[in-house]
Amino acid sequence: QKVKDSMRVLLPVLLNKSHDSYDKIRAILLYIFSTNGTTQENLDKLIQNVQIESDSDMIRNWKYLDVPVISSFVAQQYKYPRRDRSKEETFQLSRWTPVIKDVMEDAIENKLDSKDWPYCSRCPPTWNGSGAV
Repeated sequence: QKVKDSMRVLLPVLLNKSHDSYDKIRAILLYIFSTNGTTQENLDKLIQNVQIESDSDMIRNWKYLDVPVISSFVAQQYKYPRRDRSKEETFQLSRWTPVIKDVMEDAIENKLDSKDWPYCSRCPPTWNGSGAV
């Protein structure tokens, strides 16, 4: 059953004194994962009301694992432009192609953006585009 107002369900759990602070952190993280991030103000209010300021780094450090903890226009997760693979022959059980395949093919073809890939996009001067070096 889908939860319509997750904050209404979350607040009684967070304000319950019998729950451990780690359980409350888990509940906040589940809320963040289910909503694909939250605002900075909302996260600050949650941390302050639950009184877990000393452990708030456990929540905020998920951004280093590319989890959108703070959802804003600036913090949107970067999406790599995908290639059209609709005409490629696939196996019967194959449903998708990983992003790393697109990245590696672009690296071989010297098409990586130097802004996003500063160390991978510089090819040697003798590069002729015939294959990987």
